[in-house]
Amino acid sequence: MVGNNHLLKNRNTLDKLLRTENRPCECVPLSDILAHVRFLVRIENVLAVVSDMADGKSHIITGGFARNLDIGDYRQENSIWENRILSLMSPDEQDEKYIAELRFFHYLRHLPKSKKSDYYLISRLRFRFVDGDIHDVLHRMYYVFDENGENVRYAICIYGPLPFDFKGKSFVANSITGLTEELTASGNSTILSCRECQVLKMIDIGMKSAEIATQLNISIHTVNRHRQEIICKLQVKNTHEACRIAKSMGIL
Repeated sequence: MVGNNHLLKNRNTLDKLLRTENRPCECVPLSDILAHVRFLVRIENVLAVVSDMADGKSHIITGGFARNLDIGDYRQENSIWENRILSLMSPDEQDEKYIAELRFFHYLRHLPKSKKSDYYLISRLRFRFVDGDIHDVLHRMYYVFDENGENVRYAICIYGPLPFDFKGKSFVANSITGLTEELTASGNSTILSCRECQVLKMIDIGMKSAEIATQLNISIHTVNRHRQEIICKLQVKNTHEACRIAKSMGIL
């Protein structure tokens, strides 16, 4: 069982990535997005969440599927996380969701700005329904970027029944070609360079910067630069947190 502190730290890391320097912009207005999502919910009978990264609020639109979760009166959350919905998942399942979203975020980070909006995340989640049983749920997540294609301005999550046999856990999907790619630990190789992974592994076993420099035949200055790059790429406060996140994501 994943500890609550572990889960919270993974969630805080993703929160920091999504909300860093996020300000209101000239992208699609929230009112237009909510109108579109309400129509989608009406057509598909799904449950949808629109999270505003600048305001730090989530808007919940409930269709017929929400009756399975007994949250028909759930309308807004003062957080970018739909806590009442997530509470219906086990801590392990929540942590897997956050890790999948971390991988998705880093996957998009390596794409050209013009291509980022072509992709969305699709996952199989496990929820406890009002009948007391655990059921599979289809989760789709879309990012709406600012006008520069740099920062995520809105996140749209859609929850509904799983209508087909879903092999695997989480995939990134191209909305134009229909091609999918499973998000597994092997896909994390592009987050840190080979040298950064080497340095992080040495940090994890307790080696000091001077020892790492000697072992890799590089300067302490270069080791410290790698440390800062690792912290920046994983959006953590220190290398201790970097080791923990990297282990969660399967990098270490």
